[in-house]
Amino acid sequence: MSLLHALLDDAARFGPEYGHDLASHLPMGLVALKALGADEARLRRFVATESAHLQPAPPPAAWPAGDAWPSRFGAVSAFAAYQDLFSQWLADEGAADALVQVLPQLMPGCAAAAFHGVIRTAAALRAGHAGELAAGLAYWAARHQRLGALPVADGAVADPLPLLQRLRAVPSDQPLIALRMASAAADGALRRAIGRLTIGPQTLPRLARLAAQAYAGSGNFTALHMVTASHAVRLLASQLDGEEAVHAALRWFWQAWVTALVSACLKPLPPAPLLAWPEIVRRALAQDDVHVIKLVDACRAEEAAHGGDDWQQAASRAVAG
Repeated sequence: MSLLHALLDDAARFGPEYGHDLASHLPMGLVALKALGADEARLRRFVATESAHLQPAPPPAAWPAGDAWPSRFGAVSAFAAYQDLFSQWLADEGAADALVQVLPQLMPGCAAAAFHGVIRTAAALRAGHAGELAAGLAYWAARHQRLGALPVADGAVADPLPLLQRLRAVPSDQPLIALRMASAAADGALRRAIGRLTIGPQTLPRLARLAAQAYAGSGNFTALHMVTASHAVRLLASQLDGEEAVHAALRWFWQAWVTALVSACLKPLPPAPLLAWPEIVRRALAQDDVHVIKLVDACRAEEAAHGGDDWQQAASRAVAG
């Protein structure tokens, strides 16, 4: 057994949330640190630091036989039962076949817990760890958050940028990203913009790059989650069965992505110095801010996938201190 798998096994003793509805980042951080080249001592130090504020996992619970599996979407108390369900599903059918079936029904709620259901699931897929994959899917289902029905597509705008330039920020005094997104979702101009984007092969790369630019220019915490979510959706989209399924998934992600953007109320900052990747990675490995660790990992992977320096600029912002 690899060290990463052993640490993920151990991380299962903690619940998916702590404090006031905050997502546990322990498993996601472990996967990101490993991808950035962390050694055993660094991984174990991260576990000790990150687990200090976590809460124990809820008692095991069996999924009720005969219940339709989406029937408890959005019920955080159903996490343990969903974990049981997905553990059995993965054991019976394997990850590839299970994901083909579950992702299309989970994607309408991809806003779940500020995208953390999506991000945790994608991290588990990268790690190749069935137990953590079941936990990621369970958290996504238990925090499933729809932002309303998709508007009827009424336009043919392929580039999201002109749509974004016409939108206004929708401020909220809600304490959590997911709650601010829920408040913003009712905005009429936002809903019209959601319906106008034509989904195509370049949609996700464009959203990923725009997210990196938004974070690089603002250091905004919601924009950070848009970067890591874009990375996660790219990984999960590869598990979908065919162009139609990918198209549908990206329509839901576009809805959540643009809702997050208008709820973020971005404020521009002066440019951060552009750092070389080795220095960015060194700084990420040297700190305990798991959001920065995940952001740097996602940015490095997205640059490898798409090219350009937007992700290097975003990662430089994250480690600038």
